[in-house]
Amino acid sequence: MAKTGKKEKSDKSFTRFQWILFTVVIPILFAVVITLVVMTVAGINVFEKAKAIGSNIPFVEKVIPTEEKESIERLETKVVSLQAEIEDKEAKISQLQGKIDSQENDQEQLQAEKQQLQDQIEELMQIQKENKRAFKEVVSTFETMSAKSAAPVILEMEDSEAIKILSNVKPETLAKILEKMPPADAAIYTGLLSTDSDSE
Repeated sequence: MAKTGKKEKSDKSFTRFQWILFTVVIPILFAVVITLVVMTVAGINVFEKAKAIGSNIPFVEKVIPTEEKESIERLETKVVSLQAEIEDKEAKISQLQGKIDSQENDQEQLQAEKQQLQDQIEELMQIQKENKRAFKEVVSTFETMSAKSAAPVILEMEDSEAIKILSNVKPETLAKILEKMPPADAAIYTGLLSTDSDSE
């Protein structure tokens, strides 16, 4: 009889434990699991949220390790430092780009000046060729003229021009032209011709 009383008593306590287990603990566990699944599917990191909420509660904050906070602060400092470095490098790049553009402009300007000088040189050479051709034609004209006609023309010219022509005509033509000049003028031109030939 005493055994059956103890058995009933233990059955009652067992059933009370089962009742608490089935009515309270298992539904709470089931609700927690469903909530975790739903929040995970919704894209919410439950553990991060729990840490964030727990860090605001005074006594829980001491339990959660602060290494993560320190590493986040370190990372934020590093991010700021790297952003400053990026801005500095971008400023240097734009400065160098400005120098490159300036040098390219200078180079284009120098190229244009070089081309302009080259054109001027070609123009002067062309003028010089034309002057030589014209001078040769003048000399040729004096050689075809009679000495009697050529002598008065030479006497009317500037000494430098006259010497230039006389020094380029053939020796026979020169002799004939000097013969037709007054002796004083012929002597002057002869002296100038000899000085001109000495300087060459």
